[in-house]
Amino acid sequence: MKVLVIGGGGREHALVWKIKQSSMVNEIFCAPGNAGIAEIAQCFPVKAEDIPGQVELAKRVGANLVVVGPEVPLAEGIVDICQAEGIKAFGPTKKAALIESDKAFAKGLMDKARIPTAKFSTFENPDKAKIVLKCLEKEDFPRVIKASGLCAGKGSIMVKDKEEALATVDKIMRDRIFGEAGDTIVLEEYLEGDEVSLLVFTDGKDFVFLLPSQDHKPVFNDDEGPNTGGMGAYAPVPFLSDKDIGKIIDKVHAPAIHYLRKMGIEYKGVLYAGLIITEKDPKVLEFNCRFGDPETQPIFMLLETDLMEPLLASIEGNLKNISLKWKPGYATCVILASGGYPGKYEKGKEITGLDKVTDAVVFHAGIRKEGDKWLTNGGRVLGVTGVGKDLETSVDSTYREVDKIKFEGVHNRLDIGVHGLTYLMFHQSLI
Repeated sequence: MKVLVIGGGGREHALVWKIKQSSMVNEIFCAPGNAGIAEIAQCFPVKAEDIPGQVELAKRVGANLVVVGPEVPLAEGIVDICQAEGIKAFGPTKKAALIESDKAFAKGLMDKARIPTAKFSTFENPDKAKIVLKCLEKEDFPRVIKASGLCAGKGSIMVKDKEEALATVDKIMRDRIFGEAGDTIVLEEYLEGDEVSLLVFTDGKDFVFLLPSQDHKPVFNDDEGPNTGGMGAYAPVPFLSDKDIGKIIDKVHAPAIHYLRKMGIEYKGVLYAGLIITEKDPKVLEFNCRFGDPETQPIFMLLETDLMEPLLASIEGNLKNISLKWKPGYATCVILASGGYPGKYEKGKEITGLDKVTDAVVFHAGIRKEGDKWLTNGGRVLGVTGVGKDLETSVDSTYREVDKIKFEGVHNRLDIGVHGLTYLMFHQSLI
């Protein structure tokens, strides 16, 4: 088979890396890709958001399967167009992708399908939102304010008091710091607990779960600072058993798919639930319609099954015949970011030490190559992903490899995996 992967980040590098291992695949392409992906696949300079260009490329290279990495082309309906052109594509349709591209839609679906989530209100008018906020008491904070549209993982802001909340509404809806994504906002109660990501393959009827993982979104240690696209992740999380996962799928993923079907929307692909494990029950923070980044990197490091099997089964409706096999142990991914990210940052900084990494896989994201030099080309530059027989070994070995890579302004969190290690020291299953 010939496979085209759409996107150019660390997630897409992991997809290409894993798909290339399949005995079913004889050629693999990526658009736009990046310098690291170009080492293992043929890349084409077509932007992920260029839907006509991507479909034309799929035809030109004779792709039998298109695998969509980022959320934007899914939200723009690339799967619908591929299907109309007779090209198999992995991912949900435009209507199904609303579960991520419109947070107000997703919260409404959760409410109607009785999926456990934070209490919420949605607003299209900033003045009305501020009227509600002014009525809140000091003890009603903190709260979370989210831009309803796509913000590359950065559209959720925790506010500690009324003054900060009112200012945040203005920043999102009047100053438009997230552009059109902030035309509607969601105001939510703040939930305490450990955040986890649980992704499932689905063909619209059946489900196969991937290892649960834990992302680290804030830019600084101890979950301080603004949200990013993700500063690292590890898998699996030690406080979710297979029984726990089955309960979550029954309460979260299955009702979401069922209710979408009642609305006349068939969901196929990956359904990602961002969860918070509260003292009572897991609750949904958000749904995503694609693989996570950086969760995909450690998950795929441990996946033993040929990835093409669940990809094709999800499209063809044969997922009930699929079971996934996993390597024992843990995997940890640490993101190395440009100085200043997620704010302003400089590009073109030379990266050294990549050739010294021997005990991890380096998945490239914001990176380019000039001659023999590797240069930074984005906010999240690369993800170093290592494995170990236990979580502590995985974390320690990954950080040893991280220390070998240098570039001006490099920044990474130093506490990826700490929540899991703390649990292993003091707790048993929380559910």
